[in-house]
Amino acid sequence: MNLFNLIKKDQEYWLVDQLKVSHIPNIDYLVAFDKLLTEWQEQNVAYLSLLMDEENEDWLLKRRFKKVSSIVEYTRILEGPFKTSKSVQVVALSDSQVSDSEFALLYDACRTGSANKNNLFSISQIMESLERELGENWRDQCFIFSQNGMNSGISIPHIEEGTTDEGRMFYFGVVPEQRGKGYGKLFHAVTLELLKPLGAKIYVGSTDTGNAPMRKIFETNGCILRDIKGIYRIDMEKVDELIK
Repeated sequence: MNLFNLIKKDQEYWLVDQLKVSHIPNIDYLVAFDKLLTEWQEQNVAYLSLLMDEENEDWLLKRRFKKVSSIVEYTRILEGPFKTSKSVQVVALSDSQVSDSEFALLYDACRTGSANKNNLFSISQIMESLERELGENWRDQCFIFSQNGMNSGISIPHIEEGTTDEGRMFYFGVVPEQRGKGYGKLFHAVTLELLKPLGAKIYVGSTDTGNAPMRKIFETNGCILRDIKGIYRIDMEKVDELIK
């Protein structure tokens, strides 16, 4: 079975996520990841970003990884219905008058001031990745929240790759001027409802351990803490310097 989920972007990056299974011993993960790391180095990819259990931190640091931050994962069964509000309009990008470039600006605004430390990508890289990761109909999965004609937030629900019923949010956010007003928990609840037509039976969400507002949103909307992982990164140029 696969012990890691892997997303590749040419020679730019690999994104690796440990798929924790209770009956798999930790040594099996280390052996599998060592092979994956060797392959990454042989293919000369710019960098590798890893989500992995923090019990392996010393092992990773000895292999020249640097720790970026820690994240928490929350989960819940998708029973409902979840809270909605008639005062909030929710529309898919494909059905809106918003252009892709305008959506990119809104996405970037929602990222501004975030408590998450793992900001790996520029907004242009993110927009480029949407079709690659969500498919050619990606605009159908990008939702815009608005009130009184003003766009207040976005969410991008999807089914996790390699699963049939695990719902995730590629991104979820509220513009800075609308934070602290309760919209975050409302928009999140609406997105949980949007996951159900996609076939999602459970939801998994993650955020930086220090992102207290997002953790409160998870808990308010019935999610329970499932796991804590470290985010680690290694750059090929640093590996090359060591070899030289």
